[in-house]
Amino acid sequence: MLKKMILAGGAVALLSTMTMGVPLFSYARCGVDWLRSSTSDAMPLEWELKRARQMIADLKPEIEHNAKRIALEKVDVARLETQMSDTDQRLAKTQADIERLSEDLRKDSHLYTYGGRTYTSAQVKNDLSNRFSRFKTRKETAEKLEKMLSARKSSLQSAHERMDAMLSAKRQLEVEVENLQARLASLRVAETSSELALDDSHLSKTRQLLDEIHARIDVAEETMKVDVEYFGEIDLDEPSEENLLDEITSYFGDEAPSTSKSLVSIQLD
Repeated sequence: MLKKMILAGGAVALLSTMTMGVPLFSYARCGVDWLRSSTSDAMPLEWELKRARQMIADLKPEIEHNAKRIALEKVDVARLETQMSDTDQRLAKTQADIERLSEDLRKDSHLYTYGGRTYTSAQVKNDLSNRFSRFKTRKETAEKLEKMLSARKSSLQSAHERMDAMLSAKRQLEVEVENLQARLASLRVAETSSELALDDSHLSKTRQLLDEIHARIDVAEETMKVDVEYFGEIDLDEPSEENLLDEITSYFGDEAPSTSKSLVSIQLD
């Protein structure tokens, strides 16, 4: 069923492209890229860091495989070095034997004795010819072996350098992951602090309410003091004139009547 849907969708896209000239493939590819990007952005950072750690851990089998290859190459290079050393020793001995036979043949003798046996001049010349031919073949082989050994050593050195670079890059990735982990932890702490700021605003409102209550109580207390100061000792009833005269007479004593009389006489005059 899925295969039929894919085929049908492809046919529709191809037909639309041919008939209307609409590049549906580019739109589809753009949509796929957008979907991948959106999915990546939607993943939690903790998950992405965990995935990065797993990818770094997945480097271990590859590193171990490369280390095994390097170890095998070191063994092969060591074997070639031993072979090269043996070849050089045989070449040196063969060259010494050739030089000895050549020197003996220059004496122009008919018979030559080697190892308790006697050989004719023709036998010595034939042996010398065979030795020289084998020497040249071995020499060429040794030269090729030396070039191969040099190439293998250079390749091994490059492999060591690549391995060191890979290990260094792995350590760098591990350090970067730890750094990102620390930054993410700081970010989460900052986000938590910003969330606690909402509680601070509630506390602030509570503090404001208490301040308002304090202010209202202070106003009420001050109002009470003003009432006592200005109205607590004042008689609200209007004093009568008779009471006023009696109070004056009582205050001045006996002088009040004489003064009062003199005042009356003054008024009569």
